[in-house]
Amino acid sequence: MSAEHVEKTATDGATEAVADTALVRYYSVAPGVRLNVRSGPGTGYAVVRVLPEGASVPIYCQTPGTTVTGPYGTSNIWDNIGGGQYVADSYVHTGSDGYVTSRCG
Repeated sequence: MSAEHVEKTATDGATEAVADTALVRYYSVAPGVRLNVRSGPGTGYAVVRVLPEGASVPIYCQTPGTTVTGPYGTSNIWDNIGGGQYVADSYVHTGSDGYVTSRCG
């Protein structure tokens, strides 16, 4: 797969990255939030890094985990942002209260 990609803003505010034929959508983290990235889908997992304010994340799959309350409601959905790294969906603006992609398997 080529390392080149094109990013554009979709009508719902999400960004899409196009790499050859694969499509990965990027979603904005809540404004003013430095978001913990964890090694698993829950607050009991280790923090592996912290995203800066204004970050956007890809969501490769989603899975249930610890229930978290954030700027976008209360949810037990966790977003896999790649490499075994997860963020609480209630801090990510997906435009939905439910799953927006496939479940992690």
